[in-house]
Amino acid sequence: MKKLSVAKSVCAAGLALACVWGIAGCSGGTTVNGVKLTGGTAATVNGTAIPEDDVTLEVQAIRERMALTDEQAWGEWMAQNDFTPETVREQVIETLVNQELVRQLSKDSDIVVEKAEIDSYVDDMRSRYDTQEQWEAALEAAGLTEDEYRESIELSLLSNRLMETIDTESEPAAEDMLNYAKMFASSYDGAKKSSHILFSSDDEATAQEVLDKINSGELDFAAAAQQYSKDTGSAAAGGDVGWDKLTSFVTEYQTALDGLDEGAVSGLVPSQFGIHIIKCTDVFEAPEEVTSTDQLPEEFVESISTMLTQSQSSQNYSTWLSEQRETADVVINPMPEGLPYYVDMTQFETEDETVDESTVVSPDDLIVPEGSTDGSAVTAEGSDAEGTDGATEGATEGSTGSGAAN
Repeated sequence: MKKLSVAKSVCAAGLALACVWGIAGCSGGTTVNGVKLTGGTAATVNGTAIPEDDVTLEVQAIRERMALTDEQAWGEWMAQNDFTPETVREQVIETLVNQELVRQLSKDSDIVVEKAEIDSYVDDMRSRYDTQEQWEAALEAAGLTEDEYRESIELSLLSNRLMETIDTESEPAAEDMLNYAKMFASSYDGAKKSSHILFSSDDEATAQEVLDKINSGELDFAAAAQQYSKDTGSAAAGGDVGWDKLTSFVTEYQTALDGLDEGAVSGLVPSQFGIHIIKCTDVFEAPEEVTSTDQLPEEFVESISTMLTQSQSSQNYSTWLSEQRETADVVINPMPEGLPYYVDMTQFETEDETVDESTVVSPDDLIVPEGSTDGSAVTAEGSDAEGTDGATEGATEGSTGSGAAN
């Protein structure tokens, strides 16, 4: 069965919606944000109830995010994507059951996430926005409240730590590595590796002096980076910030790098972080035929290996979680009448089975299996906040790292 593309997906994982919306223990007939709640229990996981209202509010969030609050639009969307109110409910319950199972399994393994740790993740992400208004707008665009974002981080951390308690990691097979190297080689073609020296915006005189010495050969670029760069993270490595195909640089930096040949040094490049001097240290040209991973730079091979390892670990964890689900006491109750997202689907049946491909939920839009969550919820895309290393964009969602790589 096709899985529902839940709008908040796993970025809203672990939400105890009744608590988030302040409706725990409410009785049937209560209206919250214009949604009439029915009360009752949708399912139980080892005796722990999942309220029907949690499911209702989650479905409502999906409809709001996808601008499907109108009954006609909602019914048409379900018909186009081969859903019914029953299957929508089924998929949402499936997600909430898995989330509850992760919480229970984590508790059984004495895995906890402290509030201070969640605070650090939230504070790090919030710091990437200049104002509270921008932060709130980013949350709204992601379809989340801050409380929901916090709960998504908590569940992600629980999942990751639960994954660490089982043997899920395996070394990628050499054949798989080679196959992926062949696949990715062309996308890496033209990649540029670079180093930079970062100066304060008000220190142009020093920046120009250092640039002149580098151009005259009086000063080695790597040595200059170690001595002068304000980006302490890369300075220790002679200013090395890696390959542009493996990270995201601020626009001014990338534009300047695009204009450099291997070994060339830029002029002074101002950005919001300060003034950069950039050196292109390597350029990758993809071979016509890839017969060995040795034909790719070590960093590309490591990236492919990491991707394959994480993918396999996630799959192994998902399989393990499914096995735990099989042994758990999960009871899903019949769908009650009167749910606000119910519509009579017979009115949307047509003889023409042609589907508008632009509206179809693709496999890439499926709910991410529990255990592969990473805390992602708010993207830094479109904000003015960038990474703290002064060269790369801070788009590593849900991470407290330097923001040097996506």
